[in-house]
Amino acid sequence: MRPTLTNKPEAFETEKIDDKENGLVRVMNPHLASMPEDFLYHFALGTKTHDLQAMFGDVKFVCVGGSANRMKAFGQFIHGELGLNGDSSDIRDICEGTDRYCMYKIGPVLSISHGMGVPSISIMLHELIKLLHHAKCRDVIIIRMGTSGGIGLEPGTVVITGTAVDSFFQPQFEQIILGKVITHSTELDKDLALLLLNCGQEIPDFQTIIGNTMCTHDFYEGQGRLDGALCSFSNKEKQEYLKNAYEAGVRNIEMESAVFAAMCHRCDLKAAVVCVTLLNRLDGDQITTPHEVLVEYQMRPQKLVSRFMKQQLELLK
Repeated sequence: MRPTLTNKPEAFETEKIDDKENGLVRVMNPHLASMPEDFLYHFALGTKTHDLQAMFGDVKFVCVGGSANRMKAFGQFIHGELGLNGDSSDIRDICEGTDRYCMYKIGPVLSISHGMGVPSISIMLHELIKLLHHAKCRDVIIIRMGTSGGIGLEPGTVVITGTAVDSFFQPQFEQIILGKVITHSTELDKDLALLLLNCGQEIPDFQTIIGNTMCTHDFYEGQGRLDGALCSFSNKEKQEYLKNAYEAGVRNIEMESAVFAAMCHRCDLKAAVVCVTLLNRLDGDQITTPHEVLVEYQMRPQKLVSRFMKQQLELLK
C-alpha cells in the first residue's frame, strides 16, 4: 500500500499572521528565508539581478493561460480596455530571456502563459507566487483563463469553476512528494466566482455558468477520447463515464485547474478559473468549428475577466 498524507496548510506556515491580514502574498516554504538569492529560472528573473518590488509591487491581478500568443493578445487587449497610454503593440515580454513562459505587465495586470498540463503550470505557479511575494504585492487576485471541452453544454459557453475535481470527481489534487502521496484541497474562492458570474451575466453575447471542472493528466485517453493513437475502451464506456461526470456536477474538462486551485489555496490566494467550452464532449471528440468562430470563443473569458477587473479597479479609486 502506498503511503498517503493529507496536507494541512497550517503545518507549512512561515509568514506572520499580520502579513495575511495586510494582504501580502505569502510563500509556504521556511527554506526561502535562508537563501542568499532566489533565482526564478523559468522566468529569467532573480532577487539579486532585478528589483522585483519596483517592477511588480503594484500588481493587483494576474491572468494566466496556456498559450503564449493568447496571453500576449490578452495583454494588448487589456491595455486598450484600461485606457493606458502608449501603443499596445509595444508591450514587452519580461521573460524574453527564456523560452519557457511569456510575461507581460500592463498597469496593475500581469498576463502570463503557463503551457499545457499540470507539470507546466505548477512550475510557473511556484515561481509566480515567489515573484509576488518578493515584490510585496498585496490583495492579488489570480485568474486562469482557457479553453476546455464541455459536457452537456453548447459550445462557446463560459464555465466559471465552482470546484476543481480529479478524474474520480473528487475535490482534491494528489501529489507525490518524497515517495508519499499528498492530498491537497482544490477549494476556490466562492465569492470571487459569484462576482465573475455576475460580470458574465452582464454580457448578453454568450452564456456564463458556474460548474465543476474536471482536471486530467492527459488530453486523449484520460479525457475519454476515442481519437488518440491509443484507446483502451469502447464508445459505450466513454459515454457512461462522461454521463457520470455530468451527474457529479462536472461541466467541463481541462488539464490545469486542480493544481492551480490547490497551490493558490495553500498560499491563501484568491483564485478563479474561467474557461470557454469549444465543443460538447457528449457529441464528439474532435473540434470541427471554423477557426474564426474559435477565435471569438477564446475572447469570451477575456471579455468577462476584463469587465471584472475594470469594476474592481473602479472600487479601488
